Amino acid sequence: MVRLKVHGVLADPNTDTQIVVLREDQGSEILPIWVGSTEGQAIRLAIEGIVPPRPTSHDLLKGISEYLGIDARQVVVTDISNNTYYASIYVKTNGSEHTIDARPSDAIALALRVSCPIYATDDVMKHRAGEKLDEWLEKLDPENFGKYEA
Repeated sequence: MVRLKVHGVLADPNTDTQIVVLREDQGSEILPIWVGSTEGQAIRLAIEGIVPPRPTSHDLLKGISEYLGIDARQVVVTDISNNTYYASIYVKTNGSEHTIDARPSDAIALALRVSCPIYATDDVMKHRAGEKLDEWLEKLDPENFGKYEA
C-alpha cells in the first residue's frame, strides 16, 4: 500500500465537481479523485481547520464514533472500476477490528477529522485515472492548491 496525504482540493473547470488531489507521503505520485462539490467542501473544511457553527455529517460521524469507542485506524482507497473509486475504513472497537465500505470522499473527510492515515492499494495507484493522468497533471496550476497539504 501507498501512504497518501491530501495535497489539495480543486474545482474541475469542466464539470460541477471537485478534485481531491492525494499525493504520496514520501514521493511524488499523485492520485486525483473527482468528488461532488459538497464532498469537496467537507474535505476543504477539514484541511483548513474550519469548524462550522453546526456539525457536518462527518463531524457527527466522528462524534458518534468517539462516544461509542470506535477508533478509525486507517482509510484505504481499495479499488477503481469504470473510473469509480472505492474505499474502506478500518476501525477497531472493543478489541475487534472491522472494515466498513465507504465512498472515498467520505472516508477522506472522516480521516482528516480523526487524524488517521490514508492509503491506496498498489493496484489503484497503478490504474489511477487511466492513460491521460500525466497529461492532466501537466496542466495543473500549483497556485490553485493554496495553502493545502494535510
